[in-house]
Amino acid sequence: MTDAELRQQCHTIIPGHRQPTPAETFAAMSAWCEEHGIAHDTYGDGELIEQFEQKIARLLGFEAAVFCITGTMTQVTALRLACQDRASRLVALHPTSHILRHERGNHELLDHFKALMIGDPHRPWTVDDLRAVPDALAAAQLELPMREIGGQCPRWDELDAIKHHCQQHNIHLHMDGARLWETQAAFGQPLSAVCRGFDSVYVSLYKGIGGLGGAMLAGSGQFVERAREWFRRQGGNIIHRTPYVVAAAMQFDARIAAMPHYFERTQWLYQLLQDYPVIAVNPARPQANMLHLHLPVSRERAMAIRDDIASEHGIWLFGRASHAALPDHCYIEWYVGDNLLAMPDGQVLKALDLLAARLKP
Repeated sequence: MTDAELRQQCHTIIPGHRQPTPAETFAAMSAWCEEHGIAHDTYGDGELIEQFEQKIARLLGFEAAVFCITGTMTQVTALRLACQDRASRLVALHPTSHILRHERGNHELLDHFKALMIGDPHRPWTVDDLRAVPDALAAAQLELPMREIGGQCPRWDELDAIKHHCQQHNIHLHMDGARLWETQAAFGQPLSAVCRGFDSVYVSLYKGIGGLGGAMLAGSGQFVERAREWFRRQGGNIIHRTPYVVAAAMQFDARIAAMPHYFERTQWLYQLLQDYPVIAVNPARPQANMLHLHLPVSRERAMAIRDDIASEHGIWLFGRASHAALPDHCYIEWYVGDNLLAMPDGQVLKALDLLAARLKP
């Protein structure tokens, strides 16, 4: 049985949002389109997409925003343009940047820019890491929150210092905001304040928002128009963006409104996890509505435990486990979304009891 089949048989799913079937998704999209009189865009021209781009731009405090079919195309394009503007091809990236971890060298192989890794792999990079670079940087990318290290964020004063340094030294500061929506409650600041001082911001329309796919790039009007042209050059000019925009737009406001509740549930979960010393949590305090659970078993053992609990109890604990630095240790990710928000406390306790019991020597 595949992981997807086993997960589908479970009555309780711990991480993430509820995943509707394609039939449910398309039916909801159809009803929403009918209700709002939605027409297709044509190569990005259309009332719905243009209004949604403007909405994202205003929410983040920018002049403009443009839809892009993938975050992978979005980010390297933004950083390529930053390099063109500053006559340097050097971009500072954290060692866990999505570009380095998951994009198969596209920034190098497609000749977008040269990457320079800065910072400790287990912590957000700091303004001192930038100051230590003797070269002329064109850009620096900062991910908020940092998914690969459990959703960590820099302190607000550290974030301000990074913004100020980049402004003073003409470094284009770009945000990987794939999960930006999740930081607002932790920072206690509106999204426009979080984004202020960044030159460009990428946001995902499918991760926390739950759409079918797609991304937005926000920045100055001129920067966004240049990015739009580069998206065309790279094959991103699909004739109809309508399915992706509708899937995000029809639930966008509700998802944004729910983010503080997800964070409150994350804070509750942190308190609960104190009663399970066999499970170590990263980060030490909640900084977004996601976290990593470090387990004292190998990755292979963790996956076997997951499958056993799913088969015997109908509870799906996590999607994947990753190797940790120590032997016979691993970690898993929990995104606190609709599933954990709606789940009775007793069911969460049951899931943790089952997991902790299998982890004990």
